[in-house]
Amino acid sequence: MEQRLAEIALEQGKGILRLAPNWVPRSFCVPGRRIKLHPDDYYVLGGERGGIDERWFSSTTPAQNGPLTGKNEGLSAVVLKDGSEEKQILLRDVVDGLKGAIIGDRLWNEYKSWPMYSKFFDNMGPLPHHVHHNDEEAAKIGQKGKPEAYYFPPQVNNHGGDFPYTFFGITPGTTKEQIRECLVNFTKGDNKITNFSSAFRLEPGTGWDVPPGMLHAPGSMCTYEPQKASDVFAMYQSLVNEAIIPEELLWNGTPKDRIGDFDQLMEVLDWELNTDPNMLETRFMNPIPIKPEAEMEGYIEKWICYRNEAFSAKELIVFPGQTVTIKDNAAYGMIMMQGHGKMGVWEVETPALIRYGQLTNDEFFVTESAAKDGVTITNYSANDPIVMLKHFGPENPDLDINALLK
Repeated sequence: MEQRLAEIALEQGKGILRLAPNWVPRSFCVPGRRIKLHPDDYYVLGGERGGIDERWFSSTTPAQNGPLTGKNEGLSAVVLKDGSEEKQILLRDVVDGLKGAIIGDRLWNEYKSWPMYSKFFDNMGPLPHHVHHNDEEAAKIGQKGKPEAYYFPPQVNNHGGDFPYTFFGITPGTTKEQIRECLVNFTKGDNKITNFSSAFRLEPGTGWDVPPGMLHAPGSMCTYEPQKASDVFAMYQSLVNEAIIPEELLWNGTPKDRIGDFDQLMEVLDWELNTDPNMLETRFMNPIPIKPEAEMEGYIEKWICYRNEAFSAKELIVFPGQTVTIKDNAAYGMIMMQGHGKMGVWEVETPALIRYGQLTNDEFFVTESAAKDGVTITNYSANDPIVMLKHFGPENPDLDINALLK
């Protein structure tokens, strides 16, 4: 059944799949209310599930939200017409069924899956200082490591939230003993771990690279986050905005036989990465045009996430009244940020308000073959640009990181 529906979806979209909004709650977060969900729906899943402060894009990765996690939570669904009936099928099942026809043979042969996803993270306050495990540490609990990146789209940052600053790493000169003592004191109130970190002010239209093993406390801007297909993490800060963080989140990601072992928590940290004195130079990302702007007629496209081989992202702006054909050498997911028009066979638009469960025409997945053939985009507006964000899988053949950073 899924195979037949996958083939129908691929044919209907001519290589471009329409995706349904994919909302994810977090019990330890307070929604920032900037991701266009209807005000009545941020707590639609119930108080104990917490508020919805994330929307996941192009995800074949289930959310790790504890025992109350809903069926298929975090998994994106493809929308299609089967005769006169509108149906949905998981993007994961479409990829599993059609393999390289969706993500390209290069990625399918190596990963046997779509190995990344992106999201909006939309929290009113900061998150605790926490870490994502690398592949070696994550493998101890049967997961994959998680590098991620941030970009702060101006369209969803009409306000910065309570604390638009992010702590990154550990201040040089800090000792491992000082950080270990903070972890030992986790259950004693405020363990004061951010005393040993530096915060950077967040700026709309810029971003940051966050490798695994690096402590970070994301600030309260609405963040577009491409990342590796994993949801592994551990919280190392015990008190944030006067809210106590449960001890179970400190040991989240720890093998059962190492729970209580603070040395294991220290092993997760990449000490050299955390104490880098040139964090602004090595982790900050300003958008970079993909080629000289004079060569881009009717549009401008920029790399916005480009420091990690595990994924990359672009911002594409199509100017008012223009029709352009954009080619990429890799499959990608995309989300509309502004404007309306046509992309391939699809009408595309940017909704101002979305009810929970409502379908939209703002998120799509472009197969590798369609990307290589070129996606034709028409901006219907005489005044408003189309702005979309595009997230790619590992080792994007169009991205030469070393050349870009020269």
